[in-house]
Amino acid sequence: MPRFAALDLGSNALRLRIVEAQASSLDRDQLSLLPDASSPWREMVSLRAPVRLGSEVFVTGKLASSSIGLACTALREFRQAMDAAKVDVYRATATSAVREASNRATLVERAWREAGIELEVIEGIEEARLIQLAVVRRLGLADKRALLVDVGGGSTELTYLDKGRSVWAVSLPIGTVRLLEMYLRNVKAVDRARQKLLVEGIDRTLAEAVPTLRKLPFEIVVGTGGSVDTLSELCPAKGGHAGYPRAVDVPLMKTLLGRLFMMTPEQRRETFGLRPDRADTIVTAASVFLRVTEIFKAAAIVAPGVGLKEGILEEIVDKYFDRWDTESEARSVIDGCIRLGKRYGFDQAHGELVASLAMSLFDDMAAFHGFGERERLLLRTAALLHDVGDYVSYGGHHKHSYYLIQHSDIMGLTPGERAIVANVARYHRKSPPDLSHPNFRDLDKESRTKVRGLSAILRIADALDREHLGKVKNVRAEIDGKGRKMNLFITGDEERELEEWTVRAKSELLRDVFDLDLTIAGSATSTRPSAREPAAATAGPVSNRPNGR
Repeated sequence: MPRFAALDLGSNALRLRIVEAQASSLDRDQLSLLPDASSPWREMVSLRAPVRLGSEVFVTGKLASSSIGLACTALREFRQAMDAAKVDVYRATATSAVREASNRATLVERAWREAGIELEVIEGIEEARLIQLAVVRRLGLADKRALLVDVGGGSTELTYLDKGRSVWAVSLPIGTVRLLEMYLRNVKAVDRARQKLLVEGIDRTLAEAVPTLRKLPFEIVVGTGGSVDTLSELCPAKGGHAGYPRAVDVPLMKTLLGRLFMMTPEQRRETFGLRPDRADTIVTAASVFLRVTEIFKAAAIVAPGVGLKEGILEEIVDKYFDRWDTESEARSVIDGCIRLGKRYGFDQAHGELVASLAMSLFDDMAAFHGFGERERLLLRTAALLHDVGDYVSYGGHHKHSYYLIQHSDIMGLTPGERAIVANVARYHRKSPPDLSHPNFRDLDKESRTKVRGLSAILRIADALDREHLGKVKNVRAEIDGKGRKMNLFITGDEERELEEWTVRAKSELLRDVFDLDLTIAGSATSTRPSAREPAAATAGPVSNRPNGR
């Protein structure tokens, strides 16, 4: 049977899990209902190295040289374990401590050079997605609205789930190690003044998320991270909670936290049998969980016993056996785009129509452009959000769209993919992609190729709804490869002279990228745009938006 490995380089420790898995005849809905067996895996190796990467990062902004050295030593041991187990597929991720370090490239390079491990530094929203995947697979949650709280060493991810699907997510800079370094550095027992300072710091950061979450009522709180597993042992909810066997009793946790504050880390370790690197962070972890549950009046925290490693394994196993739900993944990305667009008051009807037209053109050109399903999703995403920059200002809105997309979290897209989407939206109008533009120049060669090709298609699709009036309903493209022509067949309102003129005016990039001259079937007008718009372009009804999209 094939073997799989997940590596998690967290702020408090490094972890490796290796499993053996096989294709199962059970579908995922059935698997999620199996108690303690949400994946058909056989455990092979589980290793943990207590390397606290966040100990210096959250104070100095850099990984300490000693921490990098210890991490590389641990990674070499992990590599040996993976080689001995003959792992077929692995994914190694680093989270907030490495993500925020100015010298993270040093660790990434040394991980490859010294251990042969390709290390991926992931964003908080990707961390939340993977943890959500693990939780949903373990608990089901098909009939629940839940708040998922993942408290890590450097960050806390909050995700609102409605019937197992993510509706909203945010990554906040409050983690066990970060809080320890900020408020309790070199502190033994925690006096009342320090307790108050810690709680105020947590509340100040949570304030970003609380207003939104108050509008999203949930039935259960689910906790993940190593600390919540410890808390579920120290203050368990008798009989579990909401039908789930493992949970933390919040009133008991509050009492326990009062005791922990009065103890030194050594006393906590001896009294409760905690590891040294848990004896100090248990205080900050319990403080975060307590504040979240107090704010939302939750009596218990369900503890599923899964986290980032399990989410990684769920995904790579599914993809290996070709049972990954790409349609569900795409829906999640599109849902995230619509939420982002609504935040900035975008014209949803226009975005969805342009996306539909772009998809038709993409599909009709499939044999010609050579892009795959992932690029199709990126084009759809860019089409939905191409005008989101109107929120800032119509003038130069394409540039504002780039900025808003580039600096927003879209669950399901990697940073590289988000950069492609932002650039495609940037080039839906005005000047084409050019290496003199830093946003385009900073992309790698493959990404620049995708941006040019997808932008060329988006320009045509956007031109077909220039006035945001929905005059064009559908479009079909026929390509004459020998004649280097692309003929468009358009259905919709007959009075669409302005749209057709704009299509021709914005076809230059299509010609440059694909060497195709564009014609509109049944039109005798030249494929080259004239110097100015025809009189007919202003004769019909127009929207109150400026021209020149």
